[in-house]
Amino acid sequence: MLEIEGFKDMLFHDVPVTISPEDAQKVKYCFEFLREFASDKIIYGINTGVGPMAQYRVDDSALRQLQYNIIRSHSTGAGAALPNLYVKAAMIARLQTFLRGKSGVHLQVVEILAEFINRNIFPVVPEHGSVGASGDLVQLSHIALALIGEGEVSYRGELRAAAEVLRECGVAPLKMHLREGLAVTNGTAVMTGIGMVNLIRARRLLQWAVAASTLMNEIAGSYDDFMSETLNGLKYHRGQQTVAAWMRALARGSRRLLRREEMLYRKHSERVFEHKVQPYYSLRCVPQVLGPVLDTLENAEKVLVAELNSVDDNPVVDPETKTVYHGGNFHGDYVSFEMDKLKIAVTKLTMLAERQMNYIFHDKINGILPPFVNMGVPGLNYGLQAAQFTATSTTAESQTLSNPMYIRSIPNNNDNQDIVSMGANAALLCGKVVENGYQVMSVHLMALVQAVDCLQIKEALSEQTRRIYDEIRAIVPLFVEDTPKYREIALMEAYLKNRDLYLN
Repeated sequence: MLEIEGFKDMLFHDVPVTISPEDAQKVKYCFEFLREFASDKIIYGINTGVGPMAQYRVDDSALRQLQYNIIRSHSTGAGAALPNLYVKAAMIARLQTFLRGKSGVHLQVVEILAEFINRNIFPVVPEHGSVGASGDLVQLSHIALALIGEGEVSYRGELRAAAEVLRECGVAPLKMHLREGLAVTNGTAVMTGIGMVNLIRARRLLQWAVAASTLMNEIAGSYDDFMSETLNGLKYHRGQQTVAAWMRALARGSRRLLRREEMLYRKHSERVFEHKVQPYYSLRCVPQVLGPVLDTLENAEKVLVAELNSVDDNPVVDPETKTVYHGGNFHGDYVSFEMDKLKIAVTKLTMLAERQMNYIFHDKINGILPPFVNMGVPGLNYGLQAAQFTATSTTAESQTLSNPMYIRSIPNNNDNQDIVSMGANAALLCGKVVENGYQVMSVHLMALVQAVDCLQIKEALSEQTRRIYDEIRAIVPLFVEDTPKYREIALMEAYLKNRDLYLN
């Protein structure tokens, strides 16, 4: 099994892909079984056409040409090229399927995929084309096109002809043997690969949301019982309990959080309390809001890791039972559904950050800070007033993008594909929502550290939130005069994407 940490190492840290002798033997054994088994039988995509064309038998003299034709005819994508990271993730996912030894492909397929991954050769894959039902046919065809030495690749920052790069690297183009064309193109690797990237990034974003929420409550001087172990333990949701525990750990040692038993559980003569007895929901209900996000992430990880390690071909070749099974393992509903749920969860996380940010910026609500944490002259200077526009518009876009793809099935392919998953679309939209979340969180954290300086409370923060403050201030220095902030927002986004908080 390839777990998420191993996937992350290969994808983000260029840990080389290796093919064990045991896996190589499984691939070779399956190929040899299929070659013998298929010699006198009708098998889809080996000696028949594909899709509705499966009713037509292909002459023995044209079987290899059939595999090339499948790749070339389905290389019909449109739109912008997928990021290299997504393409690499898709190749890792496709390789993982083939290493199961149930696809009937020649060993050269896994060897060339490993070469592309390890050398960071990225086929140019347009974003549009997959309906996610017979797998990601169109996008995977563009990957296959590069494997056979056609099409274009991104290599060392340049777009070049695949044939030229393969020659330069001493890599022989993939040859067709039995069903390599169909096998490479017919699976859920693109949606799964993108989904894994989304999951990894969303988990890190959630950690930042918990950290920002902790710092937010320190700034507001909230009572600390909202994160109490006893209180949250009485709601039987693991995510809520975990988020509350993370917040307690982050807040340990803070001199900004108030203890209710010390401040309120004693005799008082006041008729009106200046400090809020209970803060706004965006501060007080963080475990209840982010808990479901964590639960959704954990379920998505189970589903995506299962899909990553599954056999998602059609047909499936099984040497153990000595037969070839025809079915629908290429169907992407599992991934599509999880991507929709994940993007809804991340949008809610983003909405929470936007509401906390509004609290910081709105002087009549917080009662302790200047409008928009403006440390200059009101009217002459503007603080982060305009940065809120960016965060608000980006949050609104995520809200619209959170409409589901999972139920957007449109029959096509002469109604052969009469119900489809739209899994790649779901994964791409989810990726956009996650990206938006980082942009909003970047502005939010800039506002939080500015608020700390407005109140001059750095030394009263917990050790952990003070460390976060220092790291952010190294990127975004305290400012009084107005300066353009777009570069600092971009730097913050990069910082957040690459900094793990290791909450546990």
